[in-house]
Amino acid sequence: MFETARKWMPLIKEEKPDLIIGLFHTGWNESDSDSGTEEGASAIAYNIPGFDIIFTGHDHKVANEKIINKTGDTVLILNAGSRSMNIARADVVLQKDKKSRSYRKSFSGEIVKLSDYLPDSTFMAKFALNHNKVKDYVDEVIGNSSSTISSRDSYFGSSGFVDMIHSLQLDLTGADISFAAPLSFDVKIKEGPVTVGDMFKLYRFENMLYTMTMTGEEILKYLEYSYSGWFNTMDEPNDQLLKFRTDKNGKLAVTDGKAWLKNQAYNFDSAAGIDYIVDISKPEGSRISITAFSNGSIFDLKQTYKVAVNSFRGNGGGGHFYEGVGINKSELMSRVNKSTDRDLRFYMIESIRKEKLIEPEPLNNWKLIPEKLSGKAD
Repeated sequence: MFETARKWMPLIKEEKPDLIIGLFHTGWNESDSDSGTEEGASAIAYNIPGFDIIFTGHDHKVANEKIINKTGDTVLILNAGSRSMNIARADVVLQKDKKSRSYRKSFSGEIVKLSDYLPDSTFMAKFALNHNKVKDYVDEVIGNSSSTISSRDSYFGSSGFVDMIHSLQLDLTGADISFAAPLSFDVKIKEGPVTVGDMFKLYRFENMLYTMTMTGEEILKYLEYSYSGWFNTMDEPNDQLLKFRTDKNGKLAVTDGKAWLKNQAYNFDSAAGIDYIVDISKPEGSRISITAFSNGSIFDLKQTYKVAVNSFRGNGGGGHFYEGVGINKSELMSRVNKSTDRDLRFYMIESIRKEKLIEPEPLNNWKLIPEKLSGKAD
C-alpha cells in the first residue's frame, strides 16, 4: 500500500483534485515508519503528502483524529471500529477562492453509533425471508456441552475455549504442535445445547487449516513473539499483566467507559502438543521455556516438526512468521505441506455433530509464572 500510494499520488495531483481521500484495509498504529506490517495507514498519512482524509480498518480500533504530515498539512484519520457498531463520517466544507479558483478546505470527523438508530423497516421486510433462513441455520442444535466455557480464560492460561480449537487442529492434521488464538474477544458457549451459531463465537473467521514445517528454535521464537504482544513484564503484583491501549501520555485509554487491549486477541497464539511456561517477570523475547512434548518425549530446538496453524497466520497475518520467526514472504509458502479443503469451522461443526457431546476441558499444558505476580494481576 505504501509503495502504491507513493507511486500514484504525484500522478493524481497532476489532475488537480479538490479533495483526496484514502481508503485502506489496514490499521492505524501511530507510527510514521513503513515497517511493512498490517497496520500501515499511519506511515502513509505521515509520509505521502496529498491525502486530506484517510479511512482505515482491519485493526478494529476506533479512531477520529487529525495528524500533521511531514509537509505540515493536516490529515483527518477515521476508523469506525468493527462489527458494524459505528459508521465513520467525515464532514467537508469547500470554500472557493474566486481569484485562484481553488478551494479552502476544512473537515471534521464523527464516529456515529448505529445503536442510536432503528433499522429501516422497508429493508427489514424485503430481506425477512433471507434473515429467517440464516437464523434457522445458526439456531440448529448440533450437540451438547458438558460445561460453560469463556474466551476470557484464554488470556491467563490454558483454557477449554482455545484448547477445543487446538485439539481439533491436531486431530485433523496429525501435526506435532498446534498454534491457535481466541478469535472472539469476550464470548461464552454455555453448558447445554450447542448450536451452529456457537461455532461462530468459537471461530469467527473462514480460515483454512495449514500443516507447516518449523524447527524447534522457530517454534520458540514464534511463541516469544506471540506473548510479547499479550503481556507486560511484571515486577510486582500491582503491575498490569495484560497490555492495554494507552494515550499519548502513557495513561490507560478509555473509550465509552471501557479499556481495550492494545493488540487484537486473535493474534494471541498459544500452543498445544508441548508443555511450556511463560515467565512474566522476564523481558520480552526471553519468557518462554519449553520443557517437553505433552506426551513426555523430548523437544529439540534443532529438530523439524509439523505444525498446525490457520491460513491467516500461515499467510503471514499477525507478523508471527515474518517479525517473530524471521521467515520472509517468499519462503513462507514453501513451508506449507497441505491445506484443508474447507474452513476450520466446517470441521468443528461436523465433529460435534458426530460426537454429540463435547467436554471442553483445558489441556493445562502451559501456565504463567511466578504465580505470586500472575495470580493477582489484571
